[in-house]
Amino acid sequence: MIGIIDYGMSNLYSVKNACDYLGLDCVVSKDVSILSKCDKLILPGVGAFQDCMHTLHSMGLYDFIVQQVNKDVALLGICLGMQALFETSEENGLCDGFGFLKGHVCHMEDTSVKIPQIGWNILESNHPQAIFKENTYVYYVHSYYAKDMDDQDLIGYSMYGSMKIPGLVMHDHIMGCQFHPEKKWRRWIKNIGIFWKGVLNDCITCNRYIRWKTRSFVPR
Repeated sequence: MIGIIDYGMSNLYSVKNACDYLGLDCVVSKDVSILSKCDKLILPGVGAFQDCMHTLHSMGLYDFIVQQVNKDVALLGICLGMQALFETSEENGLCDGFGFLKGHVCHMEDTSVKIPQIGWNILESNHPQAIFKENTYVYYVHSYYAKDMDDQDLIGYSMYGSMKIPGLVMHDHIMGCQFHPEKKWRRWIKNIGIFWKGVLNDCITCNRYIRWKTRSFVPR
């Protein structure tokens, strides 16, 4: 069972619809008694970092997520949910994240490109043995990105101007996508669905990493 964490700041039902499309057993809830029965958790997110962390703390979900991660429950953060996995963010003042991943979330500094980044971009592999096909396109909506992270935790990235945007990160059973794997446009829904299933359902631990059996999609 996959638990989609409802803390009032996320595109919950886009994520749930993607899981339903793939036939994955999932539940949307803010009730820790329900979420504690799940062997995988998804932390989506849309909005500001400080609001996200404050809400998670006030709802008792911050401590719950830490407890579950310490029990080796798999966690996937999406967009703001991925940023929350890092140590701190500078958005609206310095704020602590979960600290599951080394690194800090900073505002995009290259003014030669449009900020926020909204749209499709190529995901490039940061490792010799890629887990997704070359020229895989993913969909971003963000103004902040992670920096100063461990290179071994960076699996895939996208170049945006001079900025190297971490798109896909992994550390043991903790995963993060800055892009939106649940993004569904009619022409790409099938392939995006395949990608989702690879991320959520077909992961196996290998050394320090989680390798995902994925098939990529390329918008045409």
